[in-house]
Amino acid sequence: MNSPEWLLRSVQSVSKGLKFKRNEVGAINLKSGAKILSMAVAAPPMAEPTMAPAAGPIAKNGRSTRERLKAVLKHKEEALSPRVLRRTLVELQSVVDSQVSEVEGGRRARNIATWYASATPEQRRDAWLLMSEQFAPNAEKVQAARDHYEASLGTSEEGQAEIRLRRAFVSPRTRLLQRFSAFPEGMRFLVDLRAELLPHLKTEKRLLALDSELENLFSTWFDVAFLELRRISWDSPASLIEKLIKYEAVHAIKGWADVKNRLDSDRRCYGFFHPRLPDEPLIFVEVALVDELAGTITPLLDESAAASDLSTATTAIFYSISSTQIGLRGVSFGDSLIKRVVETLRAEFPRLKVFSTLSPIPGFRPWLVKQAGVLLDQLSDKERQTLGRALGQEPATAAAFLAAADKVSELDEKSPVRRMLLHCAASYLGRQFDNGRPLDAVARFHLGNGARVERLNWAGDISTKGLKQSYGLMVNYLYDLKRLDKYRGLLAQGKIPVSPKVEDLYI
Repeated sequence: MNSPEWLLRSVQSVSKGLKFKRNEVGAINLKSGAKILSMAVAAPPMAEPTMAPAAGPIAKNGRSTRERLKAVLKHKEEALSPRVLRRTLVELQSVVDSQVSEVEGGRRARNIATWYASATPEQRRDAWLLMSEQFAPNAEKVQAARDHYEASLGTSEEGQAEIRLRRAFVSPRTRLLQRFSAFPEGMRFLVDLRAELLPHLKTEKRLLALDSELENLFSTWFDVAFLELRRISWDSPASLIEKLIKYEAVHAIKGWADVKNRLDSDRRCYGFFHPRLPDEPLIFVEVALVDELAGTITPLLDESAAASDLSTATTAIFYSISSTQIGLRGVSFGDSLIKRVVETLRAEFPRLKVFSTLSPIPGFRPWLVKQAGVLLDQLSDKERQTLGRALGQEPATAAAFLAAADKVSELDEKSPVRRMLLHCAASYLGRQFDNGRPLDAVARFHLGNGARVERLNWAGDISTKGLKQSYGLMVNYLYDLKRLDKYRGLLAQGKIPVSPKVEDLYI
């Protein structure tokens, strides 16, 4: 029995069991506004308790939805019984019914979203599994289209065969998610659904197909061509400024005085917005306009400091870039944001010549803890002897070095421990890769956009967070507008672009 026949029989059995007529329940001929939608979607499923979402472990793996749909009884760890699971599948199928309009399909999707809002985490997982496992491309059609395409290569039929193959790969899942996006709150629903889904992917591989489908759709729906660059200022609505406070991920905003300072006359803040999420910045960048390359974050966050003179500003410092939507992970628009902001700033302030970041080095400390011994072995005998004397332990050991590195405030400019930390940080940023990409996440972002590692800054961030991440070190990534492509090319060749000053610090 093929899948369509089995699904049809499942729908018929559900209809008989619930004593509804086929034209009231069938996934292919579900009437607009049918009662079963309001019973099975707008309200929680029959025989299933209504519970607010709660934190806690969610059962992983277990029976596939195919096995459960054929069953009579549910297992203890399963949220929805086979009967309710079958009925939920019918409701999801009704959303993609080819005989209903986009408007009606969107209305049905909205009803399912209403049920989802009050479902437990376990019930939501069952909905994810249905979307992932029961709405895949038709394997027989894909194979037939592939065979036709391969047989048509080099002939006049090749173009049509390619079109057929592309269409065969389009899954019903795509259509399902598209109809969820049709109602006004649908985009918000899908972004939040993926944010909730992501933590379960490592242990529940069956959800990977749904996640991949969402990521692909988001990459199209949130293409930069559809995004609006908007300045966020102190005159913006309070609700929008509150979003900055909520989503700031680099340097936490302490309150309204802090955020006012970040939106002062010598500052700029820009965000990308989507028409379906008009009051929610997807990503935003905070910029300080100054007269030289900034090496420490403290003066930039000083609420009592006077505003800089914009007439002398030659340098734009990007000191915080924050993404706000976990559900859009994998959708890249940060590089476009920086480019658009640079263009906007140059138009407003023609004197600006230098565009740089002042960035954290979040992965440095955990990397150094693991690699300190290896790095010490790379020192010359003389260098290791000098470091050992400074540590009061010869030869220098990794444990002694790491203990001394924690006392940043006690290390003067000539300290061998300080110099060793800078050597290690330069090697980390300029030489360490992970699967062909820079190891540090922030470095990966900026270097991928065409920046280069420009300068390491001692005591750039001596906050608790800064010390915990990188012993207080910060880094400037320089955006040289004439050399962005050159630096990208170097990175593609496996060479991280760094300035001569940083290169001189290599061990």
